Amino acid sequence: MALSERILLGPGPSNPYPEATAGLAAPLLGHLDPEFIKLLDRACDRLRTVWGTANPVTLPLSGTGSIGMEAAFANTVRPGDVVVVAVNGVFGVRMCEVASRYGAEVIRVDHTWGEPVDTERVLAAHPSPAIVAAVHAETSTGVESDIAALGAALRSRSTETLLLADCVTSLAGIPVAVDAWGVDIAYSGTQKCLGVAPGLAPFTFSERAWERRVEVPPVWYLDLGLLGAYVHGAPGSGGRVYHHTAPTAMIASLDAALARIQEEGLDAVTERHRAVGARLQEGLQEMGLEPFAAEGHRLPQLTSVRVPEDVDSAKVRERLLTEYDIEIGAGVGDLASTIWRIGLMGHNARLDRAELVLSALRRVLER
Repeated sequence: MALSERILLGPGPSNPYPEATAGLAAPLLGHLDPEFIKLLDRACDRLRTVWGTANPVTLPLSGTGSIGMEAAFANTVRPGDVVVVAVNGVFGVRMCEVASRYGAEVIRVDHTWGEPVDTERVLAAHPSPAIVAAVHAETSTGVESDIAALGAALRSRSTETLLLADCVTSLAGIPVAVDAWGVDIAYSGTQKCLGVAPGLAPFTFSERAWERRVEVPPVWYLDLGLLGAYVHGAPGSGGRVYHHTAPTAMIASLDAALARIQEEGLDAVTERHRAVGARLQEGLQEMGLEPFAAEGHRLPQLTSVRVPEDVDSAKVRERLLTEYDIEIGAGVGDLASTIWRIGLMGHNARLDRAELVLSALRRVLER
C-alpha cells in the first residue's frame, strides 16, 4: 500500500529530522548487544543535556508521551497522597485522571483554557501536597506556563513536595532546565520538537524523587527500579538485567536526532523554533485570524488560532490535506471546531514551512 507523503504541521507527530529517519534504518541491534548498550548510554547522556539535568535516572521509556505520565505517577503516588494538578487544558485533565487511578487525593486547580498556570493559585490549593503537577506547554491550547516560577515558589515554601512537569511539547522547542527550575519528575515525547517518530517517552527523575519513590509500584512494566537495572546496570554488578525488549531501532533514531540537535546547538534550535513561530503568528494575524492562547504566553512551536465564525473548520483541514498534503490540527473537546492548531516542530521549524502553510491556508480560505 503506497502511503501519501504528508507535511505534518499539526500538534504532532511532526516530520522527523532526516538524521532520525536514517537512524531508524540503521542495522538492527539486540537490546543486550554491547554496541547497543553504548548507544543507549550515549542517548541517555544526550537526553540529560536537553533536559538540563544531571539526574542519573534519565532514560527513554518504551511508549509515547502518555507512558511518561503513567510512569511519573506510578512510581510516586501512594494511596491517599495529595496531588495538586494545575489544569489549563486536556493534558492537565489527563494528569488528574492518571493520578486518581493510583489512589491519589487529587486537588484540581482549574484555569481558563488558553491561559497560563497561576503559581499563587496552585500553591494556595494545599499547604503540603505530596506532588504538584503542571503542563509546561499545553498541547491542546498552545499556551506556555512558567514552570521556573512554580518551582522557585514551591522550593521557598517546602522541601517535601515533588514537582512534576509535562514537557511533551516543550522539550527541544523552548528552553527546559529541569535542575535549575527545581523539577523532580518530567517526561516528554519524541514525535514533537525532538524530531523523531512516535514511540519513546524521554523521562527524568531526580535523586530526591528516587529516595521517595514507591519501591514496588502497582505496574510492573514501568517500575523504575527494574528499568534502572537494565538501563544503568544492577547495583554492585555493573551488568544489565533484562527487563523487556527495548525498541532498539527507535532508540537509535532518537540518538541520531539528539546528535543533530547537539551539532546545531540547543540554544540555536530553540531560537529557530522561536523565529518561525513568530513568523507564523504574524502571518496569521495579517490574514485577520485571531490567536487563541494568551498574549505573552503563546508557544512558538504550536500555534492555536480561532476559526472564523463563517468557516467550516473540518472542511478547511480536509482541503489542506487533500490538495496540499498539509496536516494541521483541530481543537479538542469544546474547542474541536473553534480553533486550529498549527505545529512547526523539530524538522518543520523552518521558515519555508511557515510560508507554505500560510500560503496554502490563505488560498483555501479565499475560495
